[in-house]
Amino acid sequence: MYDNYAKVIVKGSPITKSNFKLFNVNGRAILPMNSGKYHDRYAIYEEEIAFNARSQNPSKVLDEALIAVLKVYYKSEKRHPDTNNITKSIFDGIEKSGLIINDAQIRRLIIEEFYDKENPRFELELFGESSFSMDYSIKPREILEEKITYNPPSNKKKALNDRMNISAIKPKISDNICEVCGKGTCKENLISANKGKTLICRTCFKKLF
Repeated sequence: MYDNYAKVIVKGSPITKSNFKLFNVNGRAILPMNSGKYHDRYAIYEEEIAFNARSQNPSKVLDEALIAVLKVYYKSEKRHPDTNNITKSIFDGIEKSGLIINDAQIRRLIIEEFYDKENPRFELELFGESSFSMDYSIKPREILEEKITYNPPSNKKKALNDRMNISAIKPKISDNICEVCGKGTCKENLISANKGKTLICRTCFKKLF
């Protein structure tokens, strides 16, 4: 086995702390463990990651640039954190374990999302770039799979629909330009002349008389 390779498996539903930070008087982000609030859950999870990383890779320290392959297994397909936010929680815990020096060592990262109702977890593999390289390809499927579609969150769905409805009825100002002042305006503010070939805004029309 290579000295610059490590694998960490942490059981349980992966969680993120990105929205649960508190700040001390110096403005530094902290995660208290005894505040009596949900913040505790995230601080404890970070400690759990650190414990597993160290116990599964005793006496190992990776101090070079790394390639990371992260596989996240959620319990539910419908309700789970944003996978992109999971990485911060995980790598902070890995760094705390001493397995790596700094999460800035992760120069290449592949994240894959899966679902396992019976055994939610994450599996992280770390490869030292001095011994490993990364190669990947994306190619068309020979047999198409069922499409996985996503809907906007309920709190954003109404706003999205409102914007779409407004854009559908909003007149195109760029098509309604006054021939005199050259400014765009809504169609209701224009008067046609020269058998409809010329458009003049009401302000310029008044100035003509």
